[in-house]
Amino acid sequence: MAFLDFPANLPENRTPRAVIFGAGHGSTYPGKDSSGYAGAADAIRAASQEDASLVDNWDFDLGGPLFDGKPACCTDIGNVVTLMHDNAGNRARIEAQTRSILALPSVPILLGGDDSLPIPFLAAFSDQAPVWVLQIDAHIDWRDEVDGERYGYSNPMRRISEMSHVAGMVQVGLRAVGSAGNSEIEAARRYGSHFVTARDIHAKGASAALKHIPEGARCAVTLDCDGLDPAVMPGVAARTPGGLTYTQVIDLIAGLGRQATIAGFDLVEFYPPNDINGLTALTASRLVVNAIGAIVRQ
Repeated sequence: MAFLDFPANLPENRTPRAVIFGAGHGSTYPGKDSSGYAGAADAIRAASQEDASLVDNWDFDLGGPLFDGKPACCTDIGNVVTLMHDNAGNRARIEAQTRSILALPSVPILLGGDDSLPIPFLAAFSDQAPVWVLQIDAHIDWRDEVDGERYGYSNPMRRISEMSHVAGMVQVGLRAVGSAGNSEIEAARRYGSHFVTARDIHAKGASAALKHIPEGARCAVTLDCDGLDPAVMPGVAARTPGGLTYTQVIDLIAGLGRQATIAGFDLVEFYPPNDINGLTALTASRLVVNAIGAIVRQ
């Protein structure tokens, strides 16, 4: 099953605008069980099937059909093989797949999966400098290590900040507590990360975040499902009230597409065992549709 029934290849040797792939595991902490993440990508694909026959219909999120009157231009190449606790191997395979998509050149869209996936995903952009990063998340994910592991779920933005090709980052949707002691906050501020809380977005809209991203920049989006309110996306490991709405997030995506170039997009931290009536999978599917629509229009 493919996202929106997209093909694995386009005819006539056409290069796709975007290539979708999935991954379940990145770097799992010692003694932890991340098996619940393994089915995330396929759950999103299943939720997309309701709209698979409607890609030529008017989409009110996008102000027109998905592909904006152009021929179908995206592919879904399936899932990278990942194994729980094969941390280095998982990172290598995810990075290699992302690099192969960027080389086409196309925009990689990663469906996941645990929240360590952005590390190898962003590592693959090392030949694309400079790249900005827009993170949508309840947490800043800036811990240096947990139980000896430096590439796990609480470490992504710390590791990404160390990548020389990353020019800057904006962290949006922050609220409550978690993965951010005083030392992590201070480290992120020293780096120059721009914090935009959920309350900032509720009060000022998407512009509160987008104002920090330079016009015309190349930007990768990493979207942690817990960045949205659990009323919209309950299928996460750590539900935190007060999150972003669906409309606020698609406004961020569309605004970024108009202001900058979306160079990559990952959606992570979807934990299917905690989903309710498929709501998270459906919302995730619609967010990916909006990302594709923004990419096609830029």
